Amino acid sequence: MATDGKNKIFLISVGFWLIFGVESYSGLDHVLTINPGGSVTIPCHYNEETQWQMKFWFSEIFQLRTYTNTTEENLSVIDRPDQSLYTVTMRNIESRQSGFYYCVLESEGKENTTYELFLMVKSVPDVSVLSSSVSGHEGSNVSVQCLYSSKYRDTQKQWCRYKDQKCFLENKTNTSQSSSVQISDDGENSFTVLMNGLRLSDSGWYFCSAGNRIIPVQLTVTEAEPEPKFDSA
Repeated sequence: MATDGKNKIFLISVGFWLIFGVESYSGLDHVLTINPGGSVTIPCHYNEETQWQMKFWFSEIFQLRTYTNTTEENLSVIDRPDQSLYTVTMRNIESRQSGFYYCVLESEGKENTTYELFLMVKSVPDVSVLSSSVSGHEGSNVSVQCLYSSKYRDTQKQWCRYKDQKCFLENKTNTSQSSSVQISDDGENSFTVLMNGLRLSDSGWYFCSAGNRIIPVQLTVTEAEPEPKFDSA
């Protein structure tokens, strides 16, 4: 299934490692755990050069392609060219859906896998969030609480951005590429991501990770509210 694309993603990811103290992920070993009956939205990014290509979500277990702008009862694949991505929303997930899934671009008979993950359906997810969507005004702060099971208590905790494959590590503060990001782990069952001084460019898709277990989160940053003006006496 588009092996050339997978190799390309891996090489690009290696090139990002340890740049500005920010680490990247490979995109080849992400495991997303969802409870039966749950739902999740996954972003599939592309660039300006590939925006006109056919785009689809591929299920390996069912050998099924679902092209963009398809809406079904339990699956929606929607192209969002203004964000250079398409989103895949899976609803009422069942145990039989566990398996590998791929974001794929198709052009002139050639397929390029841009992202892959393994979906695991289990009663207690390994990593989860209290809210999969957070928002804040430009210049303000936002926090995300990421929960993890006891098995992942001693694994590396990260906050990663899908778009450019950048990851922020726990116990490090990084301000090189975006807002200040701090990650604190309570050592029991959760870690908190705090983003200070939000910028409009911080809007997008991120994920919490503990080891190779992940959960997506969407961040929306809106323009700062204008300061109130008072008439002079």
